[in-house]
Amino acid sequence: MVSALQITDLTKEYPGFKLDHVSFTLPQGTIMGLIGENGAGKSTTINAILDLIKRDEGSVTFWGEELSENPRQLKENIGVVFDGINFYETLTPAKVGKISAAAYRQWNPAAYKDYLDKFQLPSNQEIKTFSKGMKMKLCIANALSHDSKLLILDEATSGLDPVMRDDILDIFLDYIQDENHSILMSSHITTDLEKIADYVTFIHEGKIVFSKTKDELIYNYGILRCSKDDFDRIDPGDILAYRKEDYQWNVLVADRDKAMARYRNVIVDHPAIDDILLLYVKGEAAK
Repeated sequence: MVSALQITDLTKEYPGFKLDHVSFTLPQGTIMGLIGENGAGKSTTINAILDLIKRDEGSVTFWGEELSENPRQLKENIGVVFDGINFYETLTPAKVGKISAAAYRQWNPAAYKDYLDKFQLPSNQEIKTFSKGMKMKLCIANALSHDSKLLILDEATSGLDPVMRDDILDIFLDYIQDENHSILMSSHITTDLEKIADYVTFIHEGKIVFSKTKDELIYNYGILRCSKDDFDRIDPGDILAYRKEDYQWNVLVADRDKAMARYRNVIVDHPAIDDILLLYVKGEAAK
C-alpha cells in the first residue's frame, strides 16, 4: 500500500515536554484522525511534519520523499489548515485568491470561487469582520483549491456549527474518493472522526499509544462495566486500561467478543472513541 505520509521516530524535546519517537503511517486514499488531550503533542507533531519546527530526531516522508528533497512540488501537493486564521485580517477572500494564485502553480480559481459560494463567504469583505467559523471555512477553501493531494488539518472543524461541520466532513469524504487524496486530521471532536476516519492515532504525553483502524477500535474493543468483585476476577492480561467510578469499574479490553465469552456476568459495551481516550488518559494501566 502506498503511503502518503510516513513518520518514523519523530522526536522533539522542550523544557517539560518531549515528543518521544513518534511513528505512524498514513496510507494513500485514507483519512487518519490524530487524537489526544490538550498538550499531548498533536500540534507539535504537525509542526514537525511540516518542518515548521526543527526535529531532534526522526524522519518524515511524503510519498517516499523528504520535504527538503522536493520542497516546491511537495508544498504544492500539501494543503494545510491550522487552528486559526493563516492570512492578514485586512485582506478579503478575493485578495487571498490573488495571493494564492501567485504562490501556487496548481491554483484553481474556479474551484476557489465555488468553495467561497458554497461556504457563503463574501469575496470582498475584510477577513477581520468574519466569525471564527467563517475564517476556518476560508482556510479550508484555500487548502482545497491548489490541487493538494494531502490535507493536514489542525482542529479544522472546531469553529463550525454542527450543520456546516457535517457539510465540511462530506467534502472531505468526497475529496478522498479517487484514492489518490489523503487527510491527516487533528480534532477534539471525536464524533467527526467516527464519521469519516479510516484510522485513528492516539498520542498521550508525547508518545503514540496506538495507531489503528477506526473499525478495530469501535467494533473489536470493548468496555466492561463491572463490580469490584468482577473486576478482581478479570485477567490483568486482558486489561488495557481501567477506571473506578462511584458504583462500577470500567475496563477497556482489546477483544470484546473474547471478554463476553470469558466474563459472562459482566456487561461489555462497544466503546466510542471518546470512551477509549478518557480511559487511557484518566484511567490506570493494568498492573
